[in-house]
Amino acid sequence: MSKLSFALPGSTAEVEEGRTLAPKFDADGLVTCVATDAASGDVLMVAHMNAEALARTIATGDAWYFSRSRRKLWRKGEESGHTQRVVEMRIDCDQDAVWIKVEQQGPGACHTGRRSCFYRVVPVGKPGAVTLAFDGEKTFDPKSVYRDS
Repeated sequence: MSKLSFALPGSTAEVEEGRTLAPKFDADGLVTCVATDAASGDVLMVAHMNAEALARTIATGDAWYFSRSRRKLWRKGEESGHTQRVVEMRIDCDQDAVWIKVEQQGPGACHTGRRSCFYRVVPVGKPGAVTLAFDGEKTFDPKSVYRDS
């Protein structure tokens, strides 16, 4: 695969108003990526991309991420088969976060077996201890698709 390189961030005006992709990677070499369902708009997951993951996503149209816990590059769906095809990619104003709208293949994006990683509701404006509420059931058995579930 040909190596895609990114420009170094320039002035604030160039980063915020220019047409040059110059991602602002953090100290670990990562940018945050939010993946939403292209059809419904539902937030599916938040992950991280290093330069290689971002370049591969742009080059192939498949969602690639960098796992902070496993310290490795991975293509969404390489184990589960639940791939993400990128329909649109955007970068935020200061180029330190990426938003991808995807066509989610398979019943879910979350390694817990759910469609979305955002399956718990946090109550707001209520005194006392916070108790999370579940929203939605599992859509697949993670033990059947992941080696380390």
